Amino acid sequence: MSAAATVPAGVPLEAPAPARKPGRDRYLDLLRAVALVRVVIYHLFGWAWLTVLFPSMGVMFALAGSLMARSLARPALGVIRGRIRRLLPPMWAFSLVVVPMMFALSWRPVKEEGLWWFVKLAWYVFPVGAPPYPWSSGDPAGLLEETWADQAAGPLWYVRAYLWFVLASPLLLRAFRKLPWVTLLAPLGLTAVIGTGLVTIPGESGNALSDFAVFGSCWILGFAHHDGLFEDVPRYLTVSLASIVMGFGLWWASGHLTADGWDLNDIPLAQAAWSLGFCVILLQYAPSWQELPGRLARFDRLVTLANNRAVTIYLWHNLVILATVPLIDLLWKIPYVDAHLGSTVEAMYTLLMTLLVWPLIGLVILCVGWVEDVAAKRRPRLWPDGRR
Repeated sequence: MSAAATVPAGVPLEAPAPARKPGRDRYLDLLRAVALVRVVIYHLFGWAWLTVLFPSMGVMFALAGSLMARSLARPALGVIRGRIRRLLPPMWAFSLVVVPMMFALSWRPVKEEGLWWFVKLAWYVFPVGAPPYPWSSGDPAGLLEETWADQAAGPLWYVRAYLWFVLASPLLLRAFRKLPWVTLLAPLGLTAVIGTGLVTIPGESGNALSDFAVFGSCWILGFAHHDGLFEDVPRYLTVSLASIVMGFGLWWASGHLTADGWDLNDIPLAQAAWSLGFCVILLQYAPSWQELPGRLARFDRLVTLANNRAVTIYLWHNLVILATVPLIDLLWKIPYVDAHLGSTVEAMYTLLMTLLVWPLIGLVILCVGWVEDVAAKRRPRLWPDGRR
């Protein structure tokens, strides 16, 4: 967030000092980096409690909503076109690798769907719907498990939801500025209707609408953060109300636990309520940092890199996690390891995956991360960590 330009003493009013170029809010950058790391750790270990500890998807949508509101100070059509241009090329690069892999591993059209199956493939180009993928896919070499396609392409729901929010943002922002509290809470009410089984919308249409409702309040909360809505509300009141909403989310989750326990990803209303309250508190106490303070400064380059390659990290991280398995299995090809350390490797398997996934993500950033720069009409960079 940039400060207003001031005129220093001794400078004539006829020649005002130039306005400072707006900089990035490093607090928001830090939240986005933490959210991405949490997503990777969650998909590595599958710990359900991580969705309660830090609701990454809600945080990412709230931050994106704040940036979208700032951008919409310009003509809406140009803003939407720019957002789509930045989003799609990285997804196309991902699709050019994953989709041929699916076909090579015996993915075939579903006869019952006819031509509609081929139409859905277009969602890998413009994902207004959920891109299709096989639920199971054979691998003659045994390098990938049967559900690899679901794990690799499943996270594309986020891209679809983000695209929906971008397209709807001009109308949502106009509604928010006329009826802020109604607009902010309306998605939570919609989730209570379609996310609890009260009204069921089958198929991917229902999933898309449910995602839009669950995280809609977080996106609109980003509008509130940008417009300074909470500056007019006493902090104790904001935090108290947010805590009540979060408490309701946990109460609802406790009565609707799934096979994965407290995984809020499987409990839409709990996810919506907990994420909204959590993001309210994060943004209510949001400082405006031009630089990371204190000990956080040591992570400055990593935070910068994560933000400059956020789309790449999100799109590829699950495929990278899958790639760690055949690489670790190569250890058993070493005679000494197979004979003496096999049980140790087996016991430390997940730890080895965790240690290996980060350099592999770095490799992906080097190989395809530059596509994000091209999409943003910037000079391509291999490792944009802010180092000059």
